[in-house]
Amino acid sequence: MSHDPTVNAGDIARLAGVGRAAVSNWRRRHDDFPQPVGGTANQPLFSLREIEAWLRRYGKSYQVSVADRVWQRLKAAGDLHLGELVAEAGALLTSGESTLEPSLTEMITQLAAQQSAASAYDFLCERYLEAHSRQLSVTRDDVAALMVRLAVPDGGTLLDPACGVGTLLLTAARTAPGLRFLGQDLSDSSACIAAARLRLGGFGAEIVAGDTLRHDGFAGVTADAVICDPPFNERAWGYEELTGDPRWEYGLPPRGEPELAWVQHCLAHVRPGGVVAILMPPAAASRKPGRRIRANLLRNGALRAVIALPGSDLWLLRRPVPGERPPSDVLIMDAVDDLPAVEPAWHAHLKDRSDQAVRIIDLLADEVDMTPARHRRREDLGRAFTAARDRFLTASAVPPDLKVLDQPLDRPVTTIGDLIKEGLVAVLQAPPRMTAGAGELPVLTADDLAHGSRPSGRTATEEGLVPVLPGDVVTSYSSVRVMTEPGGVLGPHLTLYRVDPRRLDADFLAGYLRGAGGRATTGSSRFDARRTRLPRLPMKEQQAYGEAFRHLAALEDALRETSALGQELIRLGLDGLIDGHLHP
Repeated sequence: MSHDPTVNAGDIARLAGVGRAAVSNWRRRHDDFPQPVGGTANQPLFSLREIEAWLRRYGKSYQVSVADRVWQRLKAAGDLHLGELVAEAGALLTSGESTLEPSLTEMITQLAAQQSAASAYDFLCERYLEAHSRQLSVTRDDVAALMVRLAVPDGGTLLDPACGVGTLLLTAARTAPGLRFLGQDLSDSSACIAAARLRLGGFGAEIVAGDTLRHDGFAGVTADAVICDPPFNERAWGYEELTGDPRWEYGLPPRGEPELAWVQHCLAHVRPGGVVAILMPPAAASRKPGRRIRANLLRNGALRAVIALPGSDLWLLRRPVPGERPPSDVLIMDAVDDLPAVEPAWHAHLKDRSDQAVRIIDLLADEVDMTPARHRRREDLGRAFTAARDRFLTASAVPPDLKVLDQPLDRPVTTIGDLIKEGLVAVLQAPPRMTAGAGELPVLTADDLAHGSRPSGRTATEEGLVPVLPGDVVTSYSSVRVMTEPGGVLGPHLTLYRVDPRRLDADFLAGYLRGAGGRATTGSSRFDARRTRLPRLPMKEQQAYGEAFRHLAALEDALRETSALGQELIRLGLDGLIDGHLHP
């Protein structure tokens, strides 16, 4: 911990209150800008001490909060030990005991006094997940929330046998209070982090570390529900040692099918009638070595649904109740592009009203292939192909009629930074640590902005949230859009520009932001929006420019939609011609 704390370009931008492009400009324009002390060519690291001295020397305002200083001190130990140090910080905040250096312990205690222990630890965990996004597997917020809604009861015990840093358990805790939580993870530091996050949130939890399949930390325990996002394709899962394990009620998992070991482990830990929601690799629905186990799961009524999601399949299982008659069908659906359709389809299936069920006897007579794309209904595929073709043919926009000038107009210019100072524009951003993935308020995300779709995120009511109103200009690193209807509240990584409509046209501002961003992103850095130059024009001329910019934005959306529809049309056409749903 004696190393000098380091910061990356994003950290410097946050400290100085500027965009990343400004940091890149400083590096290019100032010979005395500190040289990297580590990292890589694409992700250089700089000495925090040297950066602070440089910012002071050039009179640039900056603020290094206690939270940032704590994070930089933790990160200074290097990536290999970062998880252990974040876990130690959790132990300090939950029990008061820690092996951290006294100075760092004092800083963490000071941070907790400023924000509350739970908020302080949320900050550190968010930074940890951001720094190790490639090494740590974290369930998507929307998928985690869906799994909880489908499987978790109102009370009782919930188990996650591959809990990681506690993402699924925390999602359940925030949406289904009153549960008791059990979790296990192979990583000591991840298990400690999950335990600290739950305890600081006020939720009762027992989290243990260890190899779940080889050394079950909850042997003999049955929960009311199990949710799990296990590691995929882990070949060294213990095949030789666990050959005679009593958990393999539906068959010994083949050496290359570790996910079927996780499925049976989860079923062994849920009470009769309890539900298991587990994410699986798509290939697990059709691989030949797992055919016998899939067949046994279906025959006994344990496997109730296979649902294709983005990047994985969701298997929903129910432990059979002794003497209960097994169901005659299983829900198989493709929800890659329609996550909201899953919940009503599942509830309809439970009431024997599903129109997306597949007869189990038909699956057993074949290869027990439960791949959702294979079981798309004939009328669905035909309807989808026709609808995609119609949308493709009608998706179009007309470019604006622009006059070509021999010489560019010479007009007085200003910058967005000047407009902000003059009160024509207010710049707003989401709170730095807003709750994500659960709550009653819709959140506009960067993906929603890019695709022009309605808010898909969720958050809880809290201080500092920014409502998105008609006429607001919202930007991300790659998108600029003028909102035409209320858009919930502003999500992370977005910036909102709220104009004075009496003096500034929103489409006029958005057009210059879009143009400046497009030019900047063709280089090596993102643009600093406050430096964007635009002409000073009377409102009537602004509105004329705004209308032209609006037409270009509509053309851009239409081209994006046409491209996506074309790909969908090709996929549906190929599928239908090959499997007989469509005919030339």
